[in-house]
Amino acid sequence: MALTLDLGPHPARALHRAGAALAARPSLLAAATVLLVCVPTGEKDVTAAVHITAADLASLALVALTAVDLLRGRLPAIDRGTGALFGLIVLSAAVATIGSIDPATSLTGFVRLTQVFVLVPAAVLCALRDRTDQRLILGSFVAAALIQGVVGAHQYLTRTGASYTGQPIRAVGTFGALDIMAMSTVVSYGLLAALALALGERGPGGDRRLRRAMYASAAFLAFPLAVSFSRGSWIATAAAAAVLLLRADARLAVRSAVLGLAAAVVLIGGLGLGASGVTARIGSIGSVSAAPDQSVSDRYDLWGTAERIWQDHPVSGAGPKAFQQLRDSHAPLRLSSGSDAADATIGFQREPLLSPHNMYFLVLSEQGLIGIVAYAALFLGLFLGCLRHAPAGQGLAALALLTWVLVDFLYADIGGTTTVLTSVVLGLAARTARPARGHVR
Repeated sequence: MALTLDLGPHPARALHRAGAALAARPSLLAAATVLLVCVPTGEKDVTAAVHITAADLASLALVALTAVDLLRGRLPAIDRGTGALFGLIVLSAAVATIGSIDPATSLTGFVRLTQVFVLVPAAVLCALRDRTDQRLILGSFVAAALIQGVVGAHQYLTRTGASYTGQPIRAVGTFGALDIMAMSTVVSYGLLAALALALGERGPGGDRRLRRAMYASAAFLAFPLAVSFSRGSWIATAAAAAVLLLRADARLAVRSAVLGLAAAVVLIGGLGLGASGVTARIGSIGSVSAAPDQSVSDRYDLWGTAERIWQDHPVSGAGPKAFQQLRDSHAPLRLSSGSDAADATIGFQREPLLSPHNMYFLVLSEQGLIGIVAYAALFLGLFLGCLRHAPAGQGLAALALLTWVLVDFLYADIGGTTTVLTSVVLGLAARTARPARGHVR
């Protein structure tokens, strides 16, 4: 008697079906890019020139798919204005690379800047063809945030997180202590996306179950965000949520502020969830100018360092990736050699300070006046466009996420596992800012 084993579809046929599905809805690759950020990358050498993650590979696959569509004559939905804004970024990076103090090293920076601020955002923009695509990508932000939020909350409650004030209580998700801001970034994005989706389901015709689920998700994510002890993420999230609520409904913004304050009093003051660390961290925000702690003092020194580098290279900057080479020759002697990082996996390490921790100062020092004008045009153009065209949930989400990025760039810059999420946010913002004819916001 012969046995017949069903091995499933032929691999080539399965690949053809997968390719057809991606060609029909390339936003699946954009959603995969967001979700793959959650894949642990292990210990990383922070001084290495290039870090390639699973999320980066997915984003590059999306770019390749978009390029194939171009070759087949399927023109992407990019208008001339948006194309010009992206083109200015490429031009400024190219000029800075040509005039760099180290063109070979700057070339890798040019590629990275083009990927983050041009290629992937343009590919995401082309992938957003209808409301389903937008919901799919925003849903992936919420899903990724819930994954990281659950891991982060568990780390805080079981004292298995990164070290904070000598205690292993800082929530870092799957990213580890060497990428200390990553979890709070993912959670912030998910919280804002959930809140925007919930607001989009208000009124007649809205999905009540989806609205409740998104409100519940946003409420839960507030806890892991709090115990990330990231002042920058708190400030950026508060600013983005304020813009989101004011754009949606001013009266709702006031009610939400009151309810949020009441919830904070109950959770922190009444139940004591994260009370000692959160209240001390909040109190430190007001002292960053009068009596800054070491991390804030180092950041101010890094900003001053970037300014001095720009003064030496005012027009086109010192070149991408040049800040870390020129830091020691332009930094004050009091600048720390690095920041402390510790958890159960890596033990104690000193993480070198290789950037000014301010995207605008980074651009100014490495790409000069040409660069800062190009980035200002892109960011301002997208932000004003989102303000004009953000009446519904998906548009509100793009406005909120872009606001978060622009505020966060005041004290952070690109780098780390979550950098590719910035690209996805810029793509969403570009679609909202300049909606193509026939596309649903």
